[in-house]
Formats: sequence, C-alpha cells, structure tokens
Amino acid sequence: MNTKVLNRLYFNSRSINLFLFLSIFCSLGLNASDKYNDKGINNYRWNLNSEGGISWIINKDKYPHTDHIEMSGKRVSVVLRYGVNQDQEFELNKSLIWPLLRTIPNNTHASLMRRFNWNPLNMVLVNGKSLENEKVEQITLDGLLRVESFFTMGGKGNLKVIREYFPSVDKPALVELYRIINPEKSSVTVEIPSSLSVIETLRDEGVDGSYRLATAVNRNGSYHLAGGDTLLFTGYIAAYKMNDPIEKIDGEVEKQKRVELISFLKSNLELETPNDTINRMFAFSKIRACESIFETKGGPLHGPGGESYYAAIWANDQAEYVNPYFPFVGYAYGNKSALNSFMHFSRFMNEEWKPIPSSIIAEGLDIWNGAGDRGDAAMIAYGASRYALASGKPDEADKLWPLIEWCLTYCNRNLNQEGVVLSDTDELENRFPSGDANLCTSSLYYDALLSAAYLCDNMGKPAVSKRYRKQAAILRESIEAYFGATVEGFDTYAYFKGNDVLRSWICIPLTVGINERADATIKALFSPRLWTENGLLTQAGSNTFWDRSTLYALRGVYTVGATKLATDYLNYYSKTRLLGEHVPYAIEAWPEGGQRHLSAESGLFGRVITEGLFGIRPTGFKSFIVTPRLPEEWDRMALRRVNAFDTSFDIEVKRLKNKWLEVTFIEGGKTRISKIKDGASLQCKF
Repeated sequence: MNTKVLNRLYFNSRSINLFLFLSIFCSLGLNASDKYNDKGINNYRWNLNSEGGISWIINKDKYPHTDHIEMSGKRVSVVLRYGVNQDQEFELNKSLIWPLLRTIPNNTHASLMRRFNWNPLNMVLVNGKSLENEKVEQITLDGLLRVESFFTMGGKGNLKVIREYFPSVDKPALVELYRIINPEKSSVTVEIPSSLSVIETLRDEGVDGSYRLATAVNRNGSYHLAGGDTLLFTGYIAAYKMNDPIEKIDGEVEKQKRVELISFLKSNLELETPNDTINRMFAFSKIRACESIFETKGGPLHGPGGESYYAAIWANDQAEYVNPYFPFVGYAYGNKSALNSFMHFSRFMNEEWKPIPSSIIAEGLDIWNGAGDRGDAAMIAYGASRYALASGKPDEADKLWPLIEWCLTYCNRNLNQEGVVLSDTDELENRFPSGDANLCTSSLYYDALLSAAYLCDNMGKPAVSKRYRKQAAILRESIEAYFGATVEGFDTYAYFKGNDVLRSWICIPLTVGINERADATIKALFSPRLWTENGLLTQAGSNTFWDRSTLYALRGVYTVGATKLATDYLNYYSKTRLLGEHVPYAIEAWPEGGQRHLSAESGLFGRVITEGLFGIRPTGFKSFIVTPRLPEEWDRMALRRVNAFDTSFDIEVKRLKNKWLEVTFIEGGKTRISKIKDGASLQCKF
C-alpha cells in the first residue's frame, strides 16, 4: 500500500483555519462533555455482557416494562413485542411477516402478516400440572432474544426455563428453542403433547391463492427429568404456499445457522476503541443492517422492515443509505443485494428523462412513485458511485456506469436558474415542506459528481472526470448562494428558499465536505431548537425525530473536524439506543412508526464510524482517503478486517506526542506506517 499525506481536509477547496474552528467549539455553550458523556447517565436498563450481547437483569425496580425488536431472515421477518409484567412474568406477542407470500392488492405493504400469542409452554405439564408462578431473571439480546425464568412446581421446588427466539436464516419460520432445566435433586415428569396446527388463508386474498400457516412443536412425549438434567424442544411458526411441504424444523440446527451469521457479521469490520458501548453498538448495527435481505423473485432485495416495507427497494434507504456500506462489511449477500437493487433502478432509465421511480416493489414487479421526484436520481447516483468505488470491482463499475451517468445527466437537466436541483419533494415525502429545490438533493448530487469523477479516473474517462469536477465546483457555489442564509439567528442554511425554521437536514453539506458554514451549522444542530434527548428534531418546534438525520449529523460533525463534540454525542446516542428503554438498534422515527427498527438506519450508524470517525472516502477501485478523527481522550482506535476495495485490511490509529498520529495499514501480511498531524489526511492505495 502506498500512502500520501494530504495537507488539507478532503474536498476543502476553501480551507478554514482548523485550530480556530475547534476553538469555537470549545467555547460553545453546549456542555456536551457534561450532559452527553458518562457523567450522570449510568442508570440504564440494559448492560453490556461478557458474551458480546446486552442483558436486562430483572429486579424490583426494572419492571413492568415492554419493548419491541425486529429480526429478519431471507424468507421471514419477525417483530417481537416483549416485556415483563407487574408479576415478573414474561409477556410476548409475535408479529410475523412473510415478504414472499404476496397478498392482494400486491402493493408496497402486501406481505402476508399475522400476529400470534401462541405459547408452547402453556401445553407443557410438569408432574401433571401447568407451569405457573413465573419469575423472569434475565433477558438477553445478541441477534436472538433469550429469556431465563424460574417456575414453581406446586410448592416443591423450581424449574428453570430458557427460551430463545429468532428467525430462521433461510426458512419462512420464527424458531422458538426451549430448554427445561431441573436444578433440584429429585426428578420430575415432563409431558409435551404433539402439536401441529394449520390454517389456510382465504384464496382470494393471496397472489398465489391460499397460504398455509403452521404452528408446531417438534418433540412430544413424557420424560423423566432427573436433577441437573435438561430437556430441549422446538416450537415454530411458519407459512408456505399451498404446494410447498410443511417442514419439520430443528431448533438447534436453525440456531447454529443464525449464530454463525451473527458471528460472521461481528468478526468482519470490527471496531476497537476504548469506548465499549460504541464498539458494541457498532457490532449490533451490522446485524440489523445486513440481516434484512429477502430472497425474492427479483433476486435479493434489502428491505427496510417495520411491518410495512419488504420485497421492495427505495432510492434513499437502499441506494443512498446502506448500499455504499456493504462492501466494507464484507457480506457477499449484502453486496449482491446492492448490485441487484441498482440493476432494478437501471431498468427505468429513459430517453424522455422522466424520473426514476422512488421505489420498486412487489419483488421487482411493480413501482411506487406516489411522492413524485424526491431527488431520487441524486440519491441513486450518490449511492451507486460510492458503492462502485468501494466494491473495488471494475466489472461491477462497468455495469453501474450507465445508471450513474444517466442520473447525473438527469440532475444536470433539472437545475433551476440559480443552479441547484429541482425536485417535487425529498425523502420525507411531504411530511415536512421542502420547496421546489432542497438542500439535501443538491448536496447528494454534489458528492455524486465527485465520486463519479473518481470513477472516471479509474475507468479511462479523463474528459468526463474533468467535466464532472467542474460541474461540482459550480454547484458548490450555487449551493452557498441559493441555500446559505441566516435562520433563527444561525448563519447556516435554509433548507429551501423561504424556509425560516431550522431543519435537521442542514447537516447534509457537512457530510459531503461543504464546510463554509460548518461552525454555525453545528451550533444550530446542537442548539435546544433542534437537539433533544432523542436526537435531532426534523424541524424546530415540532416533536418529530428521525434517526437518519441524527446519524447524518454525527457523521458530518466528524467530517469537518469537531471530533470531541461528535464523540460526546455519539457516546450518548449509543448508550440511549443500545442500553436505554428501546433497544438495541437505530430507529426510524417517532411518533410515526413507533420507533421501528428499520434496517438501513443501522447502516447509517456504521457509516458514522467508517466515514466519520475514520474518515474513509473512496477514490478508486484500490484507493481511498482516510482522515482519522481520534478523540483526545482516546489513545488508539482500529478497524479490523475492512473488506472494501476488493481486499481485506486493518487500520490502526495511535496517538503520539505533539498532536501527531501514527496510522498503520495491515493488508496481505504487509504493514505500512505513516505519521500525520491530527486532522490531516492520507491518500492510500493498494
């Protein structure tokens, strides 16, 4: 690997005095280091455990409490609404979604969905009696939901029961694995009845006619359970087309496949910092970002989830948010889904220059375009060009180039007289006003032009590269002239012309290296007008928050060098989402959706680390810029087994004296060490 020190922040064509910039934040009245670090915020419900998960230890002060979590496999997604009631008993409602079993009308939301209160333990008899008087001891999350409880046996001792819930990796089933443990000296008799219940749905409600819903237990009989012995059985809920056989599912086999997937995702792109909470949140985010890919008729499609969005793709969630992240994780199925989604969008390129649909739905068979042009071409060009660079595969870039070029041309054709991109709305689809040209779309188009220029440099298109860079420079000036404004006393951006209320998406320019208004923009973002205990409000004065804008903001604050501020708020956010009252992933929004665990938001969390904290910016199939933002209170950080650029490598950053950093790259058994000033950049090439 060759490394070259860059004497500027990336994309900073109008450099600002970094030391002056950072001194501004030292004097901000935000008190971030007091309010949003560990001080006074240790009373969280959940704790990190030694096995790599999180645990809720039940005691009298911690219940009643309920929560929900989504988990997914290739053929099913499950939302588990769980909790502990006032009597310390476990409660669970299971919502199952089968994206490949389409219902009528076959629209965005047409996945077969059902909710169940089915509980196999209710059928189990111990010494001739039902289990009773449950006391939950502990609940653990780590890609599975694990519940440990004790039940009394008619006043003659206790019986321990461990329940584990998880979706099958490749079967259309929620798997429930039960372990009944006898901790007493005397033996007990356990009776498990045979159970298979099948429901056929109405024929006229399914695209493929009736579907079969099955609840089953895979082990039945009467057993003597001696002291210290364990009895294991599986329950499952599954759904099938009429001609497909109902499978007998082995819970231990299915658990092993799920655990292997979780282990794979955790072991690649592994974050090492002195902050265990951020490390663990990053590990968890990879699970949710990568698991929600469904094997549809149209190939693997990454779906947001949330009991609404499956077997479909969006220009924002997939193309913009999560697809550029997949190459870093090294999850081949994620990369396959990313390329597949872009190929679906490319079907809608046209010579009439009509907008590409916002969403391709129903396993690729239909579209949704209900909000008109949301700036989707900018989203797609931004994501596809970044993905093509990070994947490091010229053949994939060749496939993606026509789509990237078309989308960039579309945006250029839709510039208004002031030189910014027109669109009907933005990704919030008229939930909040966005005018006829918004800051987000033009900022994404700006970054897409630069990424496409890097692609052209690697694809032998120097003239096109020069043209895109020129267009980007002009667009940057247009963004400043058109959107630059004083809003609520902050010298930041109006999200659209005439906008006089602060909006969270003023963070977008920071993420793409536009830093002319960085100091005032960050002051506005973390002012009481926008920042809340749940992150950024979408619009000042509202009560609505979407994690996507908070995560973009954290990435942007790192990008422009306000490292301490970004880390304090990242630490607070990670503790809230991982260890607080609703865990363990980034969420979509509130009040809409009730803080659903949509999957692409977890990809955005990952990009706070890769693109923000480590400052990785792809510049070629085998090259990138890295601008590490090592917090002052950390002596080191590392990313292990980064899988981008068609290779695998480690990045280590170590603090030296006098504001110098040592940056080490390890790839293919070779080690390269560079020393740079804190805040400087390295150009890296394999």
